[in-house]
Amino acid sequence: MFSNEIEVVTLFVDDIGAARQFYENVFRPQIIYQDDVSAVLKFSGTLINLLQASEAPELVTPLAVAASGSGTRMLLTIKVENVDAVCTELTKRGATILNGPIDRPWGRRTAAFADPSGHVWEVAQEIA
Repeated sequence: MFSNEIEVVTLFVDDIGAARQFYENVFRPQIIYQDDVSAVLKFSGTLINLLQASEAPELVTPLAVAASGSGTRMLLTIKVENVDAVCTELTKRGATILNGPIDRPWGRRTAAFADPSGHVWEVAQEIA
């Protein structure tokens, strides 16, 4: 039976070493597996697989793997209690805030940052 539970999100990265270092510094996840071309990181109930982009074609053929500089095509959001405090900590850990913190009309205060390959992450808190 088909499930709607997301188990793994795979991010194609340009430099596995730089990506691994970024994720370890910023998120401090548990490392489930790693080798020369990948790293599987545990984020609560979801796994994030960092995969060297050169290894990705076999997973998505006949589609092409887009270049990281071609523009953002996804946003991953993490719910937090205090966006401003999290942004301060993210900056200390080496992340560059792209935008925010900003109050959004849909009832969230958000801020965004990107990994070295351009995958954008957002932290968001509920506001009244």
